[in-house]
Amino acid sequence: MIIEDLHLLAGQHQLAIKRWELKAGEHWAIFGHSGSGKSLLGAWLVGDLAAERATLSQQPQRIALVSLEQQQALLERELADDDSEFTDQIDSGHTVLELLEADCSEPRLLERVSQQCDLTDLLKRGFRLLSTGETRRLMLALALIKQPQLLILDEPFAGLDLRHQRQLLALLEQLAKECQLLIISSRDDELPASISHVAVLDEQGLSQQLTIEQWLQHPERQQMEKQAEQQSLAIVQALREFQQTEPVSPLFSITQGSVSYAGETLFSGLNWQIHYGEHWQVRGPNGCGKSTLLNLIFGDHPQCYSNHIEVMGFRRGSGESIWQVKQHIGMVSAALHLQYRVNCSALEVVLSGLYDSIGVYQQASELELEQARLWLQLFGLANLEKHYFKSLSYGQQRLLIIARALVKGPQLLLLDEPCQGLDFLQRNTVLKALELVAKHNLSQLVYVTHHQDDALPSIKHFIDFADGAVHLSKL
Repeated sequence: MIIEDLHLLAGQHQLAIKRWELKAGEHWAIFGHSGSGKSLLGAWLVGDLAAERATLSQQPQRIALVSLEQQQALLERELADDDSEFTDQIDSGHTVLELLEADCSEPRLLERVSQQCDLTDLLKRGFRLLSTGETRRLMLALALIKQPQLLILDEPFAGLDLRHQRQLLALLEQLAKECQLLIISSRDDELPASISHVAVLDEQGLSQQLTIEQWLQHPERQQMEKQAEQQSLAIVQALREFQQTEPVSPLFSITQGSVSYAGETLFSGLNWQIHYGEHWQVRGPNGCGKSTLLNLIFGDHPQCYSNHIEVMGFRRGSGESIWQVKQHIGMVSAALHLQYRVNCSALEVVLSGLYDSIGVYQQASELELEQARLWLQLFGLANLEKHYFKSLSYGQQRLLIIARALVKGPQLLLLDEPCQGLDFLQRNTVLKALELVAKHNLSQLVYVTHHQDDALPSIKHFIDFADGAVHLSKL
């Protein structure tokens, strides 16, 4: 496939490629900062975006894309079809099987793809009941059903647990023998061995075409590590300035906690407390209840009121206001990101963290505006202050969600895969900042990640989910 004189434009994002040839037998990775146009390329190749100008030759007939933007679009379609307000039952959305059958009329192909993506046991489950990792596997299955000759994967490992990361890596090695791979990623340590070349994007477009060996020795990688160190120190200094008073202890407790859906128990018998000075990592496979647990703490899960829960000194269901609890807690999650559908400006997204709202519905003070602008600057987003949330790249949106969680200097930070969608520099900056936050107890962390490289050394407490049981441990 040969791409020449390509110019893509979407909102304030653009991508220019003078000439790029992807030869048969080559498998490429694409690296670039958030907003450099990485995702535009995939959208254009599958026909979701028209080019200002382009010459494309020798392109394969069947091209499939897996991206976080496509996942977000599917969620919005499912929410649009939600009938809950007209019935007395919660609409869990179309089942996995219904979504697959809409694109596939061949039973054998559907069965094979379901097995490849480990969806066989989830075929009857509604889309809105899927975990983040399960949703990612569904998106991959929807792409594989097209039997692509070129498969474009945008952050393919995002949200997958360790077992499914290994399964996907093995599957990609198998697929590399059947089709060409184009992987957009911020993690070169997760690339399959079949990746032979790297394309580097910057503000000017496609700037470098390298072999994988050349990329791994590239001085730019070391420069970004140093830059991340400097930015993380500035973030932590700002958090010190806005830090709330020393919290009550325990910040959270649950006694004989349990969650079940339609008679199926997700977990039970959980006795757990979070004390000042403790940081916890929550571990377990996709769908085991990690995100559910964080939502119980935050108060966004309906069963938080049927459990014996105390948070920030308030017993759940005792007449406390939402603000009394949430003013002390910052939240980052894929669900919050996907459901932030109010198209407000970047500045308003950060401001909304001060009010724990989706969007801003009150007049901000000059001090609050100054505070929000500082966090935009710290994350390198000051020039995007007036840009609408939906017009930004996924990585830029995720940074805003993180800034939204930090802006009030929370006593408790709930972090569910916070680095999902971030580029190499952003991820390293956020991880270094979170390590310093934990090390100096600027906030207490409850942290979910499936990536071993994203583990934080200062987290010494662990809660592990396995087969409905919950185990607590510490180093």
